[in-house]
Amino acid sequence: MRNYDHPNLFNFRDLGGYAGHEGRTVRWRRLFRSDSLSRLDPADAVSFTALGVRTVIDLRRPREIERDGRIPEFTGLRYHHISPVHAEWEEAPGGADLNDARWLADRYLDLAGDGRDAIVAAVGMIADADNAPVVVHCVAGKDRTGVVSAVTLAALGVADELIAEDYALTSAATERSMEYWRRTAPEITRMPARWLLSPAETMLLFLTDLRARYGSVDDYLGDPTIAARLRRHLLEDR
Repeated sequence: MRNYDHPNLFNFRDLGGYAGHEGRTVRWRRLFRSDSLSRLDPADAVSFTALGVRTVIDLRRPREIERDGRIPEFTGLRYHHISPVHAEWEEAPGGADLNDARWLADRYLDLAGDGRDAIVAAVGMIADADNAPVVVHCVAGKDRTGVVSAVTLAALGVADELIAEDYALTSAATERSMEYWRRTAPEITRMPARWLLSPAETMLLFLTDLRARYGSVDDYLGDPTIAARLRRHLLEDR
């Protein structure tokens, strides 16, 4: 994991450096995950454009884009809005009998099921070498981005424990993110505390559940070429 200094982003990081299929390492500076890129401004422009990003995959709902805006127009940057269908968490079972990690994992499994077409489309876009470097983001860079990142890394052969560790890194960004929302949209900060968590256990549970339901990550993706294409350009040569 490598962080980059973008003053107005709180959860931006490189998904490179992890050991994947056949011990090959995920390449640096090919795939990034982030919270909302709508906050990029001139203070971020130099550091962001220096990464050479070609493609942005925005996973937010249309109303979130309407509320917050989208990434500024950078020369040569391709923008794609892919919004997975998923239930509002306000409508989810309360889960008073579940611990936070289990409740969150259930939300991610719901997202993977209801939003499967969009998630597969996003991972397929990441698998296209011509799109790299790619940044995938949502609002906080935790839930929708976490699921797409996890499915991508799993297809690359990264161990579940490492994927879970990467997911849990979001915890360090949460307070900075909440401070921003307290200043700009206080109503957002009144969400239930468990919604803000990112324990590693959640991602381990989710990946186990995903395989139990679909058989394997490749089976979930449906297209057998996606994993091969991901490995071809996102993993270092042996």
